[in-house]
Amino acid sequence: MCQRFSMAAELPEVQEHFQIDRVMVYYKNRYNISPTQHTSVVLQQNGERILDEFRWGFMPYWGKDAVNADLRNVHRNPSYRKIVDKQRCVIPCNGLYYWRQEGKKSYPVRVVMKDQSMFGVAGLYEIWRDTRGEPLRTCTLVMTEANPLIGEFESRMPAILSQEDIARWLDEDTNDLDALHPILRPHAAEEMNAYAVTPRVGDSRLDDEECIREMDLRQAWVKP
Repeated sequence: MCQRFSMAAELPEVQEHFQIDRVMVYYKNRYNISPTQHTSVVLQQNGERILDEFRWGFMPYWGKDAVNADLRNVHRNPSYRKIVDKQRCVIPCNGLYYWRQEGKKSYPVRVVMKDQSMFGVAGLYEIWRDTRGEPLRTCTLVMTEANPLIGEFESRMPAILSQEDIARWLDEDTNDLDALHPILRPHAAEEMNAYAVTPRVGDSRLDDEECIREMDLRQAWVKP
């Protein structure tokens, strides 16, 4: 599963890249986004693209799919299919964190595009009500097969969308999962790069530029 990611870019760049019409939230750079924390999401409503903020992770009854959604299970869960049909979003990102294991030691790596560009991950969202009736807006990353680079760490990876596929995924008139499934494919490994980063990313309280800085492996190792 993808358990951490970053989204650090200036708001005008985000607006241009994702063709945002309206910003509904105070946007700020995030260098270490963890489950249950809030993250930026792109929604399409009445033909307008909106940048908003949702909590990363569906509520507990989704079990292992709370943070990452595996569409291989959608046909076995009617509620899940309803969300895919109507409640799709795109989650802006510019880096994914994983842990590389070598023998008894491990160190964190950040996977980015070689050109350092941001990208959009297919997402789903749901709005819950707590015991007081207050809305809780949540989202999850949609997963697909891992490419060879991310396959070193996990068997699945977030479904990264091209600009054309972002438009298809957000299209309010599309509610055919079979038609959308082909765009949820592994991103080309040759367009991505992985580098070692600080073990600080393992602490969800830490969220600063140090989290994305490339580290010498002697500094990045985490003792068993």
